[in-house]
Amino acid sequence: MGGAVSAGEDNDDLIDNLKEAYYIRSDLVERAFRAIDRADYYLDEYRENAYKDLAWRHGNIHLSAPCIYSEVMEALDLRPRLSFLNLGSGTGYLSTMVGLILGPFGVNHGVELHADVIDYAYQKLHSFITTSDTFDKFEFCEPSFVLGNCLEIPPESRQYDRVYCGAGVQKDHEDYMKNLIKVGGVLVMPLEEKLTKITRTGPNSWETNKIISVSFAPLVLPKRNMDARTKAVPLPKYEVRTLQELARFSIRHTLRASADGDKQAPTRGSSFSVGRGLAVAGLHKYGPRFKRRRIHRRRCNTLVLATRQAPGAIGPAPLDGNNNQGGRTEDEEDARRERRGARRTNARPRGATAEEEAAEEERETGELLRVQPLVNVLRQKILCLPLPEPLKKFLLFYRNK
Repeated sequence: MGGAVSAGEDNDDLIDNLKEAYYIRSDLVERAFRAIDRADYYLDEYRENAYKDLAWRHGNIHLSAPCIYSEVMEALDLRPRLSFLNLGSGTGYLSTMVGLILGPFGVNHGVELHADVIDYAYQKLHSFITTSDTFDKFEFCEPSFVLGNCLEIPPESRQYDRVYCGAGVQKDHEDYMKNLIKVGGVLVMPLEEKLTKITRTGPNSWETNKIISVSFAPLVLPKRNMDARTKAVPLPKYEVRTLQELARFSIRHTLRASADGDKQAPTRGSSFSVGRGLAVAGLHKYGPRFKRRRIHRRRCNTLVLATRQAPGAIGPAPLDGNNNQGGRTEDEEDARRERRGARRTNARPRGATAEEEAAEEERETGELLRVQPLVNVLRQKILCLPLPEPLKKFLLFYRNK
């Protein structure tokens, strides 16, 4: 399933295509998608296919098409502090993106049928936390995975605010899935070849919306014992945060707000500031790892050589007191720049984006805008704190970058 959008050259290009096709519609979902490179969840020999809008499978490892994941993320209506259950959590790609939105006080659980896939998911999760350039831009709800069949969850288990099932569900199991969510909760699943959003509006009332047609492998039915009983799958426990973890979240949040200039206070209960724009977060068109750097073009005047100088020809102009050869003085140059700035301000359309302004400036000044690596300000601030090295490493989540 997939192929709804054209292939991209990199992760940001893929996200741009998903936005243009209106699969990604909210800033929160866009930030999460840009923060995690889809290719990092592929095996190395298949990475060249990562930015195609197609599903990928290798043995038990499986990734849905990007257009499907984006529809799922939008339909779940995620926000900080919610609880999330991923049935058929697979590589952990979706769970990790969800964790970037839930924040440190959310709940992020997954159930996976294959032990080797859980090992793969934890490997990718560890790599994201320790090496990703974008991890420090978020307050993260780390996912926890358990092995088992999602159809064997005990009926007395806790319910969740948001549930997603990554396998085809038949009508026989619809009620079973509905009972996994709280009142006011949202369930998203492929139900009879349609990606379906079900909202629990009351103890026994539901609202159902069909999103798009999909094709998913069906749920694997549980194996029964000789006495016709199935093995119960205990969900991960709701863990209480330790005092050390709470202190880490608080210190990192304070330093991050300071690094951003604290231009806008975050809304109460949010895991990171919303509405500040992707450019502030470093998650703009050029990707999370880069910002633009000004490169000046040198203007070369054509030099004409002659064997003899014509009578009355004017030679090179003498240098003035500021070493300007027949050119403008510094005052004239400043005045010219002011006039150019005034023209640009007057000509700029209302609501022009930073990229449009940059393009206009490039046309006016003849300067190229290129990209250079971003500096991890949060990491620098932590390393400068007067703290013991082990405590600094704890605050950095023992990250390598």
